[in-house]
Formats: sequence, C-alpha cells, structure tokens
Amino acid sequence: MFNLSVLSVAEVHNTMISNILVVTGSFVLLLVLLKIFAWDSIASIMKKREDKIANDLDSAEQSRIEAAKLADERKEQLSQSRSEAAEIIKRAKDSGEVSRQTILNNAKEEVSHLKEKAQNDISMERQTALASVKDEVAEISLQIAEKLLSQEISLESHQELIDECIEGLGTQDEAR
Repeated sequence: MFNLSVLSVAEVHNTMISNILVVTGSFVLLLVLLKIFAWDSIASIMKKREDKIANDLDSAEQSRIEAAKLADERKEQLSQSRSEAAEIIKRAKDSGEVSRQTILNNAKEEVSHLKEKAQNDISMERQTALASVKDEVAEISLQIAEKLLSQEISLESHQELIDECIEGLGTQDEAR
C-alpha cells in the first residue's frame, strides 16, 4: 500500500521548491528587465541627485564662510563705530570744558571790570560828596562869620547861632 502521507509531504516539498524557483526566476527576470530598460535612467537620476547634494553642501559651506566673514566685518565696523563714538564724545567733552573755561574766564574778567568800575564810581562819588561838604562847610562858616560880625556874641547867642545853622542845613538838604 502506498502511503498517502508520504506523497502529500513530497508534493508539498515539490510545491515549495517550485515556488522558490518561480519567485527566484521572476526576481532575476525583473533585475534583467530593470538593467535593460531602467538602470541607466535610474543611475543618471542618482548621479544628478548626488551632484546636487554635493553642490548644496559646497554652497552651504561657502555661505557659512561668507556669513562668518560678514559677521567679522560687522564686528569690526561696530568696534570702529564705538571707537568713533568714544572719540566724538571725548572731543565734545573737551570742547565743553574749553567753552566752560572761556565762559568762566570771561565772567571773572567782567566781574573784575565791574568791581573796578564800581570802585571808581564810589571814589568819584566820595570826591563829589567831599567837595559838596567842603562847599557847604565853607558856606556855613561864611554865614556864621556874617552873623557873628553883625551881632555881639555871648555864650547863649553863640549856641543859638549854631543851632540855627544846623537847622538851616537840614532844611537846605530837604529842599535839594
């Protein structure tokens, strides 16, 4: 008797081998067809992509180098701008200090001139006042001498005459 179970195992084993052969054959056929019809175009596409990526990497490196150079230039310009600003501020401070000194010196000179003028004016006013007092004293002396000569002098009349002259001076000053 023939054992069916052996046949079924052999049949399954043959079916599996035939499937592997069919799949392998199909895969090899697919590879051959790809090589004949599509491999050159796929390879050229891959080459173009490789070239584009290499160019992009080179461009990125170039851009990075240029950006670093621009950053360095900007730092240098900023440093120069800061030093120029510091120089401008220093010159402005120096100019302000010179202006302040000039204004102070001019003010001191003007104060000195005003003091000198005030002292001259005071001196002139003093001279004028002294001359006026001398004139008044001379006038009073003359008036006293006239009255003395016109009257007889006693102690009481002498005192009255002095009081009278002093009161006359007060009324003359008020009249002026």
